[in-house]
Amino acid sequence: MYKVLFQGSKMKKQGESQCTQKTISLLSPLGTIQVSGCENGVHTIQILMDVAPAERSSGAPLSCVVNDSLAETSPELQRCVEWLQAYFSEPQTTGSLPLPAFHHPALQGDSFTSRVLQVLLRDVTFGKTVSYKRLAEMAGNPRAVRAVGGAMRKNPVPLLIPCHRVISSSGQSGPYMSGKGNHLKQWLLTHERQGGEG
Repeated sequence: MYKVLFQGSKMKKQGESQCTQKTISLLSPLGTIQVSGCENGVHTIQILMDVAPAERSSGAPLSCVVNDSLAETSPELQRCVEWLQAYFSEPQTTGSLPLPAFHHPALQGDSFTSRVLQVLLRDVTFGKTVSYKRLAEMAGNPRAVRAVGGAMRKNPVPLLIPCHRVISSSGQSGPYMSGKGNHLKQWLLTHERQGGEG
């Protein structure tokens, strides 16, 4: 089930006027997820790791229901909530859903981090994985394997930009959320494998 809470906050961006952010808290199989954003797009997604991932029996869909009205949020936050809801309940449908706009400095401009995250979003589709090395090659700098790891750590919108799909060349899943969320990464990869069956 999703529980939606609203909080207003202000964020001042470099060289821009302030934008008013709202935060929505969602109860998901991963625990609480907080999505923050403004009228221009989603700023951050945080997985709080307050509970262990729900056990999923094979074939049982994960039910996700938004309890509260989203009327006070921007269309971009509503789109993000709808995408997350679909991801947990019918993950194979997310490829046909529109993504919300992003409004975070790490995703603006032409930095290597931004390029890596955009390539990951565009080219590593649902149920697939890519190695750090291959992602560095895809982003145009085959030597930048460590920088790809840094880009994964800086990803402001996990789940939407699927850093959980980046694994080590050995096939091991590799760290997630600086090593604190490795069990979540395993759960997400299993969820996508099971969600793609059928």
